[in-house]
Amino acid sequence: MARYTGPTTKISRRFGQPIFGSSKSLEKRNYPPGQHGPRLRRKQSEYSIGLGEKQKLRFMYGLMEKQFRRTFDKAKATRGVTGTIFLQLLETRLDSVVYDLGFTKTRKAARQFVNHGHICVNGKKVDIPSYQVKVGDEIEVRNTTSSRQLATRNMEANRMRNVPDWMTRQDEAFRGVVNREPTREELEPSINEQLIVEFYSRF
Repeated sequence: MARYTGPTTKISRRFGQPIFGSSKSLEKRNYPPGQHGPRLRRKQSEYSIGLGEKQKLRFMYGLMEKQFRRTFDKAKATRGVTGTIFLQLLETRLDSVVYDLGFTKTRKAARQFVNHGHICVNGKKVDIPSYQVKVGDEIEVRNTTSSRQLATRNMEANRMRNVPDWMTRQDEAFRGVVNREPTREELEPSINEQLIVEFYSRF
């Protein structure tokens, strides 16, 4: 499936936050890209605001529109608060869990890490980034030299980043366990998921 491969800083500047991770360029130029970026004061419609929120979340998780919408439809068909369930489904994708456990530096790298067969779930190799992780699942870096060397470097680089409370990581075993579902308070705070729900309800 195709992925966004364009300039990441440009996207981060559009939304005013580090969508793809920390960026020194964003810190220097924290205004929209383009000639009129520093002075741009355009009034946005409700549709534009909802679209922007949807695009921001989609870029965060690196999904194309079709897969993003399919995840939303699944959340909508599930009993409960649609927006919260939607965020939970995104956060419990295998690539997101691998990223949250600190085995990679970015979600994009986590997708590649999974694709290349470096991860096992409950003892079985899984190379599908969209695999939905469940409570009780054990996510482990495969016991190969290349896989564990790569994970070791990333864990050292990510030592200042904490593992979310809804998971635990066993460093020496290169293993993480999903103890429970994440609560809304533990999910992306900069996203207003209700705007996304309202945006999709238009169609």
